[in-house]
Amino acid sequence: MKPGAFRLRDQPYVLLALTSLFWAGNTIIGRAAIDLVPPASLTFFRWALAFLVVLPVALPHLRRDWPAIRRHLGAITGLALIGTTGYNLIAYLALHYTQAINSLLLQSVAPLFVALWTFVLFRERLTAMQAIGIMVSMTGALVIVCRGDIGVLARFAFNIGDVMILIALVFYALYTALVRKRPAVHPLSFLAATVAASALLAAPLMAWELAAGATIVLEARTLGAFAYVAIFPSVLAYLCLNRGIELIGANRAAPFIHLMPVFGSVLAMVFLGERPQAFHAAGYALVLGGVALAARR
Repeated sequence: MKPGAFRLRDQPYVLLALTSLFWAGNTIIGRAAIDLVPPASLTFFRWALAFLVVLPVALPHLRRDWPAIRRHLGAITGLALIGTTGYNLIAYLALHYTQAINSLLLQSVAPLFVALWTFVLFRERLTAMQAIGIMVSMTGALVIVCRGDIGVLARFAFNIGDVMILIALVFYALYTALVRKRPAVHPLSFLAATVAASALLAAPLMAWELAAGATIVLEARTLGAFAYVAIFPSVLAYLCLNRGIELIGANRAAPFIHLMPVFGSVLAMVFLGERPQAFHAAGYALVLGGVALAARR
């Protein structure tokens, strides 16, 4: 921490925790919006509105960085295709075919996919402490999602939505591994270019979806969902994620996704009146302990 100010941009653990908090809300909102907005349309409006949100503050940096962005437009579009448009579209689509609990269970393996990609692409290996930390935090995430009932895993039935979740996680892990190679431009320039590319990629999919008969229900809940997904899991979460990975690397950052069920259960207590249980305490302790182990140097 620099003298006289709390420099959030230099606090990777806080940034990555905020990413998981915003994404936990996105899972809840995405599930709630299933009957209001089809997945490609939700993806398009998420990134189009995110671009409008970030553009005013990013514009000076975009003007300065435009030559570099133009040179690396293919790389930026590729990162948008896998890490924003592809990952989120498939995840939203999967929620039409599977339960939120299945999604959370499968998301617990995301750090293993990240470790696989970083090894394949960069020959980086997990340290023993990182591997132990990932397994501990994954156990804690499963305790929370299963509500302390290990029988949930025995009753788990795979469906097409679960396959989609796994494909989405492969995309997420690939983005997490590759984002270190992003062009050397200002973070706001990179984010603005990425979300613009994401909206453009999603536009023809939305057009096809609506032409096929899908409809958007415009009401207060829909507008609220658009506002949330555009600001928190898009602009703020990806700024935090990209900076967190830049500071500590993909393998150390990946286990923070196990904080999603922690934040999800806390949100359920605050907004849905869920009562704290013993399994919450056990799961929280395992997740926080495992993340602390895995994130150490």
